[in-house]
Amino acid sequence: MKNLKTYSIIICFIAAFALFSLNYDFQSTNQSIAKAEETIEEEQPIQEEENIPEINIVDKPIHWSENREQLIREYAQLHYGKSETRIIPQAVVVHWTAGSTWQSAYNWFYNDARADGTLNVASQFIVDRDGTIYRLSEETALNRHVIGYNWCAIGIENVGGVNNVEDLTSAQLQANIDLIRYLHAKYPTIQYVFGHYQQVAARASGLYIENVAGYRSLKSDPGPKFMRGLREALSGDGLTFFDE
Repeated sequence: MKNLKTYSIIICFIAAFALFSLNYDFQSTNQSIAKAEETIEEEQPIQEEENIPEINIVDKPIHWSENREQLIREYAQLHYGKSETRIIPQAVVVHWTAGSTWQSAYNWFYNDARADGTLNVASQFIVDRDGTIYRLSEETALNRHVIGYNWCAIGIENVGGVNNVEDLTSAQLQANIDLIRYLHAKYPTIQYVFGHYQQVAARASGLYIENVAGYRSLKSDPGPKFMRGLREALSGDGLTFFDE
């Protein structure tokens, strides 16, 4: 009987110790979680301090659907051997729309497919003649805007260039400078900037990929004058441009 009482006391002591340890671990876990949450809250402002310039961008998304994603995969597989819908930006390609309004370009880009059922053309951005920047898709979404480089390039369309006239405005030039600086700061993988008409010269970058024989086009946008202005303004930004 005496031994039974002794065993009972020992068991009670063990149970009490276990309960104390469990409660201590629970409190420690809560303290750790709270500390981690505090750390996260403290770290968040660091992202705001990153050297990404502030820029006013108006989001005006084109139609994006599972069908468009599938068409992107098919296009990327055919032309690049990569069944991908997103890019790691390595270049910025500058265009003009050859139209007089941003709305006409937006409407042209809006649908998923062209008349032949293949992926429709589009760029990530349109810049209006007053310098307003419209973002049409995710910056890292693969868009069809330049042969050989869509797998790694962000496209900027500028309203103008009707009949191949170099008429882009000073407001558009400044908007492109600001936008390219913003993109370069946000995506340090970007190394090159070139105009659509410089697509052959840009092969020196080593980025050109095209698996469809004979698939090419001749372009004049956005003109040497505009690219010269970009090159002069961004000469100290660590970006590579190509000869006119």
